[in-house]
Amino acid sequence: MPVSAAVTAIGLVVMWSSGFIGADLGTREAPADTLLMWRFLAAAAILGGAWALFRRRRLGPRALAEQTAIGALSQGGYLGGIVWAVGLGVPSGTAALIAALQPLAAGALAGRLLGETVSPRQWAGLAIGLGGVVLVVQGDLTTGPAAAPAWAYGLPFAAMAALLAASFLERRVRAPLAPVDAIPLHCLVSAVLFTGVAVAGGHAAPPAGGGFWAAVAWTVLLSTVGGYGFYWLSLRRNGVTRTSALIYLTPPTTLVWAYAMFGDAPGWTALAGMAVCVIGVTATTARRRPDRSAQLAEDPVRDRAVPRVPAE
Repeated sequence: MPVSAAVTAIGLVVMWSSGFIGADLGTREAPADTLLMWRFLAAAAILGGAWALFRRRRLGPRALAEQTAIGALSQGGYLGGIVWAVGLGVPSGTAALIAALQPLAAGALAGRLLGETVSPRQWAGLAIGLGGVVLVVQGDLTTGPAAAPAWAYGLPFAAMAALLAASFLERRVRAPLAPVDAIPLHCLVSAVLFTGVAVAGGHAAPPAGGGFWAAVAWTVLLSTVGGYGFYWLSLRRNGVTRTSALIYLTPPTTLVWAYAMFGDAPGWTALAGMAVCVIGVTATTARRRPDRSAQLAEDPVRDRAVPRVPAE
């Protein structure tokens, strides 16, 4: 894997995982819709201001329409579904496991919708990765019945479907934009959506404590700029299947974050799940080396030893 692709993959996993920690920090201070509202208001102001300062190119009507839909799905739909489900009592591990079904769904649909080839090795890696996620969240799944209503368990499925739809839509857009142009627009769309939700629920006013604003800064810089920036960059460089497979590393990486931030030590089952996730993602994302014999069959002259001319 080239260095740039490796950096993109590592950045995606680490920054995407930071969002769960930021949500934990923020919801200790305020309701989820309050955190999401101020997160995206701040992100839209910062990124939109930087976009205007550097005078990025004017966006055409088609690009605006396409990126508005992608932003509503990838940030509004995904984050709204996950946070709402957890707020209703769905265990976070269960929500993470459902969201981790995205790679399998992406692999199943990539060939039909995008023409991306999913090899048997990649299918095996996706299945292994899912098994690792199950191990990581097993403790959460076996803690007994949750207080959430039955319909709330459909929200993580909807969130996963929203992010997957955004990923496929981004690959099929007719007026593609670089992440530096697209993400400010996505944040603006999400700010409008979550502001409407927070105002309707009477949760628009932020708390006065500094802990809330520290959580907002965390989610803006690490989760929004870092997480979504690396996500769209990886999507363009590595495709839907490989990018989605990296999401399998989110639950175990989140456990590392939680241990570092809150002292929550993972158990042996979770550690075993981390190892299985790494194996599955490696099998899915590793690029196959060209077949040497096939190359020589196509060009039998290539690499043939050149006869040396005797010196006179």
